[in-house]
Amino acid sequence: MTTKRPPSTAWRKGQSGNPKGRPPGSGAIGKLRASIESDIPEILAALVAQAKGGDVQAARLLLERTLPAIKPQELPQVLALPNGTLSEQARAVVELLAAGEIAPAQGSQLLAALAQVARVVETDELAARVAALEGKRDANP
Repeated sequence: MTTKRPPSTAWRKGQSGNPKGRPPGSGAIGKLRASIESDIPEILAALVAQAKGGDVQAARLLLERTLPAIKPQELPQVLALPNGTLSEQARAVVELLAAGEIAPAQGSQLLAALAQVARVVETDELAARVAALEGKRDANP
């Protein structure tokens, strides 16, 4: 029984069969870009002239390509949450949401923050309980 060996020209694992690859810009898009490259200043000048002349589409195209999109920002808002338990604070947030005093996204973020605080408090309480149990165990050998 003979096993076939791969030919010596076979690719090795992790090695490319064509290490240099296709040169950048040799595809259809690269050729198109190269063909209009010398005309770009004239095209841009014409586009700017059209935008200045009132062409809304030309103005939109120029602005979309040159200026970053403006993202909406939420303004900070002072809230009076009760100093009670986390569940009381969460109820207060839900009440503010129901009354329309805060946006749904803000309420969601506040509730998520309260949940994170609850996890931290829970971890602290568990660590204290474990330390107390270990202290009792070490005191009573």
